Amino acid sequence: QVQLVESGGGLVQAGGSLRLSCAAPGLTFSTYAMGWFRQAPGKEREFVAAISWIGNTYYAQSVKGRFTISRDNAKNTVYLQMNSLKPEDTAVYYCAADRSGVGVPTDFGSWGQGTQVTVSS
Repeated sequence: QVQLVESGGGLVQAGGSLRLSCAAPGLTFSTYAMGWFRQAPGKEREFVAAISWIGNTYYAQSVKGRFTISRDNAKNTVYLQMNSLKPEDTAVYYCAADRSGVGVPTDFGSWGQGTQVTVSS
C-alpha cells in the first residue's frame, strides 16, 4: 500500500507563491516517478507536473515557467513550487506515484488525498 501525504495548500492572492510537499513514507522512493495533478470544481483531474526517477521533469503547458517540481530522495519527498499563481490555478492538488519510474501521466497509479489551493483575484 503506497501512502502519499500532501501538505502546503492554502489561500493565496493572485501573483503569490505556494510550495506543496508530498511525503511518501515506506516507498522505495528513488525508483518511482512522482507527479502532481489537480482537479478544479466541475472539471476532470489534469496533469500538472512530473519528475522521473532520474530527475527528468515534465510540465503542463499551462504551468510551464511558473511551477517547478523537485524531489529529495533522502527525505522521500516531492515538491511543487508554484509562483505567479492565477485564479485559474485554484484546485485540489494531488500527489501521485508511478512505479515505472518514467512519469507518463497515464501511468500514475497511486494517489494522495489532495490538498486545496485557492488563488483569489
